[in-house]
This record gives sequence, structure tokens and C-alpha cells, in this order.
Amino acid sequence: MTAATTVYARFRETALRRGEAGFLNVLPETAGIYGIAAEEISYRAMLDRVERWRAAFASCGYGEGHRVGLLLQNRPVFVELWFALNALGVSVVPINPDLRLSELEYIIAHSEMNAAFVLAERRDEVETAARQAGRPIPVVTSEDDVPAPFGGLRQASTSDGSTECALLYTSGTTGQSKGCVLTNTYFLHSGNWYRDVGGLIALKPDGERMITPLPLFHMNAMAVSLMAMLSVGGSLTMLDRFHPRSWWASVRDSRATCLHYLGVMPSMLMSAPPSGQDRAHTVRFGFGAGVDKLLHAPFEQRFGFPLLEAWAMTETGSGGVIAANVEPRKIGTSCFGRPAPEVDVRIVDDGGNDAPSGTPGELLVRRAGADPRYGFFREYLKNPQATAEAWDGGWLHTGDIVSRDADGDLHFVDRKKNVIRRSGENIAAVEVESVLNRHPAIRQAAVAATPDQVRGDEVAAVIIAEEAGAGRALAEDIVRWSLEQMAYYKAPGWICFVDSLPLTATEKIQRGGLKDFVARLMRDGAFFDLRDLKKRQV
Repeated sequence: MTAATTVYARFRETALRRGEAGFLNVLPETAGIYGIAAEEISYRAMLDRVERWRAAFASCGYGEGHRVGLLLQNRPVFVELWFALNALGVSVVPINPDLRLSELEYIIAHSEMNAAFVLAERRDEVETAARQAGRPIPVVTSEDDVPAPFGGLRQASTSDGSTECALLYTSGTTGQSKGCVLTNTYFLHSGNWYRDVGGLIALKPDGERMITPLPLFHMNAMAVSLMAMLSVGGSLTMLDRFHPRSWWASVRDSRATCLHYLGVMPSMLMSAPPSGQDRAHTVRFGFGAGVDKLLHAPFEQRFGFPLLEAWAMTETGSGGVIAANVEPRKIGTSCFGRPAPEVDVRIVDDGGNDAPSGTPGELLVRRAGADPRYGFFREYLKNPQATAEAWDGGWLHTGDIVSRDADGDLHFVDRKKNVIRRSGENIAAVEVESVLNRHPAIRQAAVAATPDQVRGDEVAAVIIAEEAGAGRALAEDIVRWSLEQMAYYKAPGWICFVDSLPLTATEKIQRGGLKDFVARLMRDGAFFDLRDLKKRQV
């Protein structure tokens, strides 16, 4: 049998083989939030839905070169539409529901999408954005008939691995977000990698059940979770988002054998009191990134399964993924494993020179062998300069600061743009946040640089306190406590108490938004100046 070269072909061959086995599982809580049926959709039922959509799109003239926006959250219809459009060579543009008018306008214009399927309550807003973008595409819900594509008909194509499959927009923390062109090979390789990597991530054919709270408009859920289950004939439970209080009930109800997480999740789950139900599940491993290193071992001991830290980004896909899938995992050290033989890695200083072992530097990656971009994104749409800069010297420049230890294992430090440069010392924002978040009076902390006339940068912390009414006394207590926990220069010199933080849809701190947030609060005089407390400890 010829190997599948498109996502649709991979789905169809798995669906024909698995038949009535479960493919997408919708739990009652998610169904209630979305207003859809709670059910486990079989491969056969999903194939029937996909084929109906495919016939409808084909009859309306959709084909290769068209793009269709999808603002549908984690509903099964997102998957139905994606696979049906992929069968015709049409690319999809997943849209973050948190985006608003000007951002929607930009994506519609930049992607040159030809239609958009959206939530009913967002239709008017997206239609307005499309008009303002000068591209009045049809904006419909999944309950409507398929409209003719804006811009004219195109020839349907059976496509191949090099055909564009999806256009994913980066978070856009600096300037306009960039559109990552992702091919069928990008998605197929991601599923293959997960299927074949082995070690502690070993997936069993035709029996795995994965649960994820991550959104389909990110590569993790779309390219990793979904393609992994598709590639082993497993079942995927997609939640609308992470709900800490009902998380373990969802895990049990889904009968999950593996799960995906982000660093904020273990921290929130560990804050709940221990329960006799903590190990009442069938999970063999969790796969994710960013777990607080001091919580890593206690989490595994309490809940009874390993959290396998990994590294990847939209631009690398699984072509450059690195994962701690074998022992020793060096728990509690921010270790995310070592590269497999098929992934080449360099760690370089600001001058582009290889950094010595143990010295942090920027991570550069590429595929080993004849095609250094295999499994990676194809390009940034309409931005050849940014694509060339990302691939300067034949290596993908990740913007992540990491270090390599004497054993060759890699340890995450921070995003390059999040490093605070104070009096010649490099300070990782995530490291300071990790410490601050352990203070009993702090619910969540975010850290950014703020200009300092003497030191270049100073550490500014915006904090959500556990109790209302936090003032200077608590701010001083936090700084004094911090000075006992970390080098004096890393402690916050400025502290502001807030009710909420700028977060992404996946509950990560929105770094670009945080920088603006800090600057505005500083202008408003909302910070306590605690710089005089920062003295080198003897």
C-alpha cells in the first residue's frame, strides 16, 4: 500500500482499518460548555462526516490554493472541516478565539483566506473585520450550507506532502504575528515521530486514549496530539480548556492512558489538598513542557506517573523536537533531554560562537542529513526576510536560551527576549517567577525588565496576591524572602499588585503584553520601589 502523503489520506486509511473504534471523545462537561452532544465519535462516523463535507466543498469549487479560516475552538467540527478541505488541497487557517477586530482584520487580509467557518456569536465581528480588510469573504457557521469561495473557483487537488496543509499564526509578542506555512509532511511527520519515538513515550497501537486541554489553533494539539492518535488508531479527548477542579474527573472519565500538559497545570494541581483519588487513573505518562522544577518530583510521587518534558516550537514541528523520554531524566533541573541522532543542535553566544558546556546560549536546530528543514515549517507567509533570518547560516534560530551539561543533556533557561540584563548579569524571567510563585502570599507572579538609569534593567514583578489589600508591607516581605531564595540581583526591585495578568489562550504569560502592562503601571505610579532592599547577602 502506498504511504499516505496527506493528512486526509492518513485519516482515511486509519478510519477504514479502525471502523467503529472511538476517535474523538466529547465529555459531558465539554459538551455542556459548547452546547454539543456528549459522545465518542467513531472513526467510521467521522469518516462519514468528513466525506459529506468534502463533497459539499468540491461541488462549490474549493481547491488547491484556497484557504479557509476556522474559529471553532476544540469542537469536533474543526477536525471534520480540516480533513475534508485537506482532501481537496485546501489549507486551513486556525483562528484564536481571543483575537479581536484589528487582529482578525490583519489575519484575514494577510492570509487571503477565501471563507471562514466561525462560532455563531462571532460571525458579525468576523464579517466586519473582513469588510474592513477589503476582503468580504463569506463568514458562516458549521450549521450553514457551504458558500462559494471568495475570489473564484479552483481545481481540487489530491495534493502531496509538500502541499500547504495549514497556516498557523504565531503569538505576535513583537509586532504583527507571522503566518507559519505548514505542509502535509509537517503534520504526518509529527504523528510518525510520536508513534515511533519509544522509551517512556511508547504508544501502543489501537489502544491509546489521550486527553488534552490545549487548543487546536496551536501546533501542540493540532499537529502533535491529534496526529499522534490518528497515527496509532487511538482516541483523543479534547477539552474546551484546562479546568483544575474537574481535571482529574475528566481524566478518569476519558479513561486516558496519556495526557498533554503545560507548566501552569502541575502547579495548579499540586495546590489542591491531597486526595485518596490522586492515583485513581490509568495515565502512564504526561507529555509537555515548563513544569516548575521544584514541583516536578513531588508531582510524580503524588500522582504516580512521569511528566516527560520536551521542547519544540511551531517553526520546528516534530522535525526538531527534543524530549526527555529516557532515564535519567534529571528531574528538577529544567532538563528536556538530549537530541536524537536525526536532530542537529548548536548552542551559541551573542557572537554566534559555540558556547562552552554549562554556559547558556541560544539554541539552534536543524534536521540531520540531506534536508535540514524536513518536518519544519516551510516559510513565513509573505515574509522572506524573516524566513531567511530564522534560517541564518542554515540553522533555525529558536530564540530560546538553553545550556548543555557534561552528559549532553539540554536544560531550558528562558526565551532570549525574556532575559533581563541587570548590571551585566543575565536574569531569566521564568526562573524568578518560579521562585516567587512559591511564596505563600502569591497566587501568580509575572516578571519583566523595566529600564534603570544605573543598571540598564531592573527586575519588575507584577503579582496577584492570595488575599485582597496587599500593600507595601507585603511587597517588602516578598523582597526580603526573595533575597533568601536567590541571588540578590534576581530579586524584584519593583513590585506591583494586580487583579489579573495578560495571559495567552493556553494560560501562559503573554510576554509582549506583559512588557506594555509593566510600562503602563510604571507610568501610573502603581509600583512599589524596593530597590534599596536589594543588597548582596554576606
